[in-house]
Amino acid sequence: MINDNEKLKPPPYKIKVVEPIKKTTREERKKWLEEAGYNFFNIAAENIYIDLLTDSGTSAMSDYQWAGLMLGDESYAQCKNFFNLQDVIRDITGYKYFIPTHQGRSAENLICYALNLDHTKVTISNQFFDTTRANIETSGAKAHDFVISEAYKPSLIHDFKGNLDISALENYIKNEGDVSLIVVTVTNNAGGGQPVSLANIIEVSRIAKMNNIPFFLDAARFAENAYFIKLREKEYHELSPKEIAFKMFSYADGCMVSAKKDGLVNIGGFIALNDDQLYRRIKERMTVIEGFPTYGGLAGRDLEAIARGLTEVLQEDYLEYRHQQLEYLGKGLEKGGIPFIKPVGGHSINLDAKSFLPHIPQSQFPAWALTVALYEHHGIRAAELGSVAFGRKKDDGSWIYPELEQVRLAIPRRVYSQEHLNYVIDSVLDLYKHRIEITGMKIIDDPGVLRHFTARFRPLEQE
Repeated sequence: MINDNEKLKPPPYKIKVVEPIKKTTREERKKWLEEAGYNFFNIAAENIYIDLLTDSGTSAMSDYQWAGLMLGDESYAQCKNFFNLQDVIRDITGYKYFIPTHQGRSAENLICYALNLDHTKVTISNQFFDTTRANIETSGAKAHDFVISEAYKPSLIHDFKGNLDISALENYIKNEGDVSLIVVTVTNNAGGGQPVSLANIIEVSRIAKMNNIPFFLDAARFAENAYFIKLREKEYHELSPKEIAFKMFSYADGCMVSAKKDGLVNIGGFIALNDDQLYRRIKERMTVIEGFPTYGGLAGRDLEAIARGLTEVLQEDYLEYRHQQLEYLGKGLEKGGIPFIKPVGGHSINLDAKSFLPHIPQSQFPAWALTVALYEHHGIRAAELGSVAFGRKKDDGSWIYPELEQVRLAIPRRVYSQEHLNYVIDSVLDLYKHRIEITGMKIIDDPGVLRHFTARFRPLEQE
């Protein structure tokens, strides 16, 4: 399948601890799916063979990080690990203030509160991901995606499909009025882990400053984005990922981060910014909902693990291997004719479910159906980023469907080997050969907000 020239180079680490995984039968998986309402979030993790549901909180920590756990200062206030992490974040971002949170969606919630977002406010992004959009919309504000049009063409090769459409942003501000917040997600998770160029970040910054609009980076995958900039923007080839990341942050007013991605930890997040008044409002609110400002819902040991993970994630040999791992998976799928979002993203391969299952209309949730089939037949858990996650219901009950219908194969950091990826490739190729046998799905319990986490389904063949 893959010749010697296409094999992965050895990773820049060796295995010290292993965790067993078990194989299961198709009959067992069919039973578990039925019990779970065909929602893979309800499948017990021990019954997953290869878990590609998310790269969030699923990284393998290093010995350096585990050693840091033993240095956790569990004092309620002013623990030393807070100051260690503060120093690291200031060094990477250049921002004056830092606020820890227990994960990224809490950071998003605090930003919405601090900016007084309500039904009169409008926010703009390249593409908001699920929890960011949910936090904004539950506050009452509107959330608009202005990613470039190339992002909606799965097979098109474009270096920076995550870029925000500058013309659309300028036209909206000129013709529609006030914007309360601009968020650029790096990399763009909703569009296949596609990067944003530094040139685009600079242009967004210029427009935001000209119009006095707060501009934040959703920087959960900042290091992966910095590495893409190094590879694809020639004027930055000679800079280190850390130097590029610093430049990225320098053009924004602040960032909100889920450290469960490029922080290489299992829990944690933070906000970093320069604005004194905004910092004070966030700090006051987080004391109510997260805890004292120097622990933010985390143990001291967690803060130390994040500090060390943020340092490790910017090491170029790690980022090079991470990139090669995704490229390897993409090449294996491409050889088999599998349709996916191109070019390969920073943390995932996103299958194009519309092209994979053209016989299933969006009203029958093809991406969800594909994800169910992948688990039933091969024990692989993936994430649906299609009509369930991003579709919207009108007041009359009809649906507005997203342009992309994706199944995300998110690769946990420092977890799976080349052999695991080979199994994924073989499994997807096998499923593609039998794709006509896959049937659509029907929602039988729809919670509305973030429905993909808890909705229940029924295969249409059971109707």
